[in-house]
Amino acid sequence: MSTLPVVLGSGSPRRRELLARAGIAFEVMPADIAEDAQPGEAPHALAERLAREKAQAVAARVGAPPRRLVLGADTIVVLDGEVLGKPDDAEHAVRLLGRLVGREHVVLTGVALVASDGSGLAETRVVTSRVAMRPASEAEIRAYVATGEPLDKAGAYAAQGEGRRFILRIEGSESNVIGLPIDETLAMLRAVGHRA
Repeated sequence: MSTLPVVLGSGSPRRRELLARAGIAFEVMPADIAEDAQPGEAPHALAERLAREKAQAVAARVGAPPRRLVLGADTIVVLDGEVLGKPDDAEHAVRLLGRLVGREHVVLTGVALVASDGSGLAETRVVTSRVAMRPASEAEIRAYVATGEPLDKAGAYAAQGEGRRFILRIEGSESNVIGLPIDETLAMLRAVGHRA
């Protein structure tokens, strides 16, 4: 099977970097969808649905020909069954990170592949990683938030940046915590015939 061009339905620089490092050629077309949970929606279902809806929304804009693969992804942070989204502002970031330090939480990334020609090709997967964080003082958290790094990140930290200082260990895919489980994503691409 010939390799289909890949469209990344995300504006995330972390996802772009992970795909580029893996040798995948792609173009970027960010999805523009609401990322709210539905009433009673479990975190796993939320991550999968948002990834699929992002991929489908971009696939509808891309159209065909030529037929392309659209990759959608959504990463969420879950603490005690509650989804912690991106902070609204610096104070919210301090509160979010304050809840995570000294504890373990789960990071879920939904990944979806959809063909742009509406042929029905669709693959979805949710990858789970566990993150343990060390205790930290409010002053340390505020100093980190003041860097601006956590303000657009789920859970208000960046595992690939200065936020690494709070992490004791990651169980599972580290790239998943950054925003895209790269090994699993590459396996999904291979399964639908993509060759890097």
